Amino acid sequence: MRNKLVLIVVLMMICSKFFVGCSNVSDSVVRIHIRANSNSEIDQQIKLEVRDKVVEYITPIIEPCESSDEVKIVLSDSLNSIKNIADEILICNGFDYVASASINNEFFPSRDYDGVTFPADYYDALIIRLGTGSGDNWWCVAYPPLCFMSNEKSDNVEYRSLLVELIKKCFG
Repeated sequence: MRNKLVLIVVLMMICSKFFVGCSNVSDSVVRIHIRANSNSEIDQQIKLEVRDKVVEYITPIIEPCESSDEVKIVLSDSLNSIKNIADEILICNGFDYVASASINNEFFPSRDYDGVTFPADYYDALIIRLGTGSGDNWWCVAYPPLCFMSNEKSDNVEYRSLLVELIKKCFG
């Protein structure tokens, strides 16, 4: 029981670093933003296919990261691979436009992820632009890892909290 209590206190301290103790939450967060070429049904579908493959690729490479700075380095080193993944999907589906991938600091409006609110602010993000990037987009938080893909290939996203999962694991 004592070990569980210590674990909970440590987890609360870690989370407070991200959400309470930071002078600016955006300094500790890395987002992912995939912008579709247009709002046509096919461009929106291909955006989700790119999302699935990119998240599948980046999840294991950022999993060991312990800070937003580490995530940004890993993603920066992987930009060509991420672009190639998106381009391959576009080519295989007969699209005549290409993708771009970059790490940018951009403004994001306020967003709630499973009860955790990220205030409107400038955040570092992996930006994947498909073609013109003028269509509706998909976004989530890569670090801390607050969102993961659902098992279904749809635009439904399952938002999970690492802290909540660890607490449930400890207490059944």
